[in-house]
Amino acid sequence: MNTIFAVLLVFVGCCSNVVFLELLVRKFPGCGNIVTFAQFAFIALEGFIFETNFGRKKPAIPMSNYVIMVTMFFTVSVINNYALNFNIAMPLHMIFRSGSLIANMILGIIILKKRYSMSKYLSIAMVSLGIFICTIMSARQVNTGSEGSEEQDVYAFLHWLLGIAMLTFALLMSARMGIFQETLYKQYGKHSKEALFYNHCLPLPGFLLLSSDIYNHCVLFSQSTPVEVPVIGQAVPVMWLYLLINVITQYVCIRGVFILTTECASLTVTLVVTLRKFISLIISILYFKNPFTAWHWVGTAVVFLGTLIYTEVWTSVRMALRGKEELKEKKAE
Repeated sequence: MNTIFAVLLVFVGCCSNVVFLELLVRKFPGCGNIVTFAQFAFIALEGFIFETNFGRKKPAIPMSNYVIMVTMFFTVSVINNYALNFNIAMPLHMIFRSGSLIANMILGIIILKKRYSMSKYLSIAMVSLGIFICTIMSARQVNTGSEGSEEQDVYAFLHWLLGIAMLTFALLMSARMGIFQETLYKQYGKHSKEALFYNHCLPLPGFLLLSSDIYNHCVLFSQSTPVEVPVIGQAVPVMWLYLLINVITQYVCIRGVFILTTECASLTVTLVVTLRKFISLIISILYFKNPFTAWHWVGTAVVFLGTLIYTEVWTSVRMALRGKEELKEKKAE
């Protein structure tokens, strides 16, 4: 029952979160910092009350380790959101972040000296190919979509290229953080909810560096069209309403993933998150009418097929079917 509830939380929370994030980004493309700050503040407040019991509960993992992990987590979150300012379309942003498998494998080989099966290398090659196809097609759209001078076209392309470089750096940093977190969990045990709290609480002072940008967007949000909220009967600027729903759905999404990690095997969690990404992508394309060519569809299909091969879904399905057949044979005997 908990597993079904968690899966519903992941799909409803994460898919809704993507919709409201794009509503915010379409109106104010540079609003990534205020969105990130609001999400961090909400999750930190919830964790402070329910996880640390108003600061009275001591952390199981030494604080010095959390400082390192939080520095990486904060950097990844800010760069991923800030990349949207550089002509990065939301579908490309989502597909590119699906390349975490590649980054994890590369750093796993380099840092942890891991070795993988041929199916793992095949899946990584497919994910790389899919991302490459989508990236190249988006680059062509950047080049041909502008009606300005040749100099403006070059500037737009370089601007987009900088966004791709930021996403690449965030991808590698995120993989490094995952390896560091895996090492901590092996040493001190799994404390996912505690890590969730400190990952969102400790970076809050860092937003002081972004305070002017956050304040400017507060002003812009307050100037947006007011809409009446039925429950309270008051008119609220629509962008603040979108932000509130985005923050709540982000919490629901993360909470669902947390429950899944405690209830299910990692294979199930990876599969659910992968399917969620795919559905979010479809919603983004259809609802917002994002430009998506046939080649984008090919690239997307290859990315997610490679991800499914990586999680060895086919092997698990075959083993499950074989087990059922053997059970039937035993009953027949």
